[in-house]
Amino acid sequence: MPDRLTGIGVSPGLAGGPVYRMPDPVTLPAAAPVSDVAAERKRATAALTLVADDLTRRAEAADGAAGDVLRAQAMMAADPMLSSDVAARVEAGTDAPHAIDEVFEGHRAAFAAAGGVLAERVADLDDLRARAVAACLGVPPPGVPDPGEPFVLAAVDLSPADTAGLDPARVLALVTEQGGPTSHTAILARAAGIPAVVRCAGVTGVADGTRITVDGGNGAVEVDVTAEAVASAREAEVTRRAALSTVTGPGRTACGHRVALLANIGAAGDATGDAEGVGLFRTELMFLDRATAPSFDEQVSGYGEVFAAWPDMPVVVRTLDAGADKPLPFLTQPGEPNPALGVRGLRTARRAPQLLTDQLHAVAAAAHTASARVKVMAPMVSTVAEAVEFAEAARAAGVTEVGVMVEVPAAALQAARLLEVVDFLSIGTNDLSQYTFAADRMAGELADLLDPWQPALLELIAMCARAGTAAGKPVGVCGEAAADPRLAPVLVGLGVTSLSMSAAALAPVRAALAGHTLARCRELAEAALHGAPPP
Repeated sequence: MPDRLTGIGVSPGLAGGPVYRMPDPVTLPAAAPVSDVAAERKRATAALTLVADDLTRRAEAADGAAGDVLRAQAMMAADPMLSSDVAARVEAGTDAPHAIDEVFEGHRAAFAAAGGVLAERVADLDDLRARAVAACLGVPPPGVPDPGEPFVLAAVDLSPADTAGLDPARVLALVTEQGGPTSHTAILARAAGIPAVVRCAGVTGVADGTRITVDGGNGAVEVDVTAEAVASAREAEVTRRAALSTVTGPGRTACGHRVALLANIGAAGDATGDAEGVGLFRTELMFLDRATAPSFDEQVSGYGEVFAAWPDMPVVVRTLDAGADKPLPFLTQPGEPNPALGVRGLRTARRAPQLLTDQLHAVAAAAHTASARVKVMAPMVSTVAEAVEFAEAARAAGVTEVGVMVEVPAAALQAARLLEVVDFLSIGTNDLSQYTFAADRMAGELADLLDPWQPALLELIAMCARAGTAAGKPVGVCGEAAADPRLAPVLVGLGVTSLSMSAAALAPVRAALAGHTLARCRELAEAALHGAPPP
């Protein structure tokens, strides 16, 4: 075993301690004959229901990104089509656990073949299958080990359910062999403030109990280190966090250039640290797990709670971002050849225009009685014509500040023209990376293409920022790139005016900006555009 392993650092921080591996999933026993089809079908349905209910409870207890991910998983487990497929296999003579396994394997193959956002859900399906099979067999579901001491968790990959429930006081760091910078593991680790490294080959070969140190910033994992090395890493992390706490107030560079630091949220109660407002309010959470769309009054009430939590501060509302990995039974249609390139985001208004109209009017009604400065933006805008139509609808509903998200290269290439018809742009770097490089976010072998330091991605961001400067209009970043304290100065140097992220990322990003003048940020941006590696 080498003394040093290397991966991709996706959540900054230093940690050290004994490493323990995730246990293997439950093994299926030999197939058994089915003598009572009705009872076996009931057994299978009960297992799926148990998993969906458990994930729903976890989602209700979680904040922010963790809650979002768990709700999506619960919705997948509760999908009537899934239950129907399992029942059909039972009726054909397959016992419940094998029926569940076979159906999930079929869905897994379909998702993987579809590519794009659906392929990102393969790990979720694997986790759901393992949980449902365990429930069917009456054994404990797969889960995080409990060695009785704080430890570093190693795994081939981690499911959203496992990652979302991690206790930072118990799990010191995460190291996985698969995943990428925008995988659920990375996103949830950053949200929880847990140092994490992905794409670290060989980490699951390290024996349980071996002392290791982890640097979530540069991806270095030192193996079989001394107790002194572990203590040194922990002391360095305490020092790092203490230094972060000394930088307070609004986001600004060392020379005083202002950069708004905003929060990504999904509900009024999400943790937000000391954000200066909301840069991304994901409204689709109100629409998930429902057979019909929420009523106008329900929407007004839900949006009003969020606006009330941010008095006198900006709140950027993203309209319904359904489709692909967020299917809705009353809106999206199954069987799209490639859902990631299909009817998702704003494109769903082609199918159900009244849904968007009602949402815009509900947002405007809720904003009317709130002091928050409410803005609205549309996801997955690709053309100026789409932006014009959305802006007209939003303003007709009573929303005064209207923007669009830049998530596809076509929008970045038309940034100047888009800003002729809207008031701001918000760059979603997760999808912009995926579509720019034609690289699935869950394709670990392509993780280097999804690195937000890729010059082509930075050039698209720079193009948007230059258009914003010329038009005198703001251009923000709300993708995971905004949460990287090393990249934040580069984004500011490119001309980005705001950064929106999870609560845990605010302090590191604030400190990083405070350590650089605007002139230095511009120098770093120029170097990054020419392929310079991260500092």
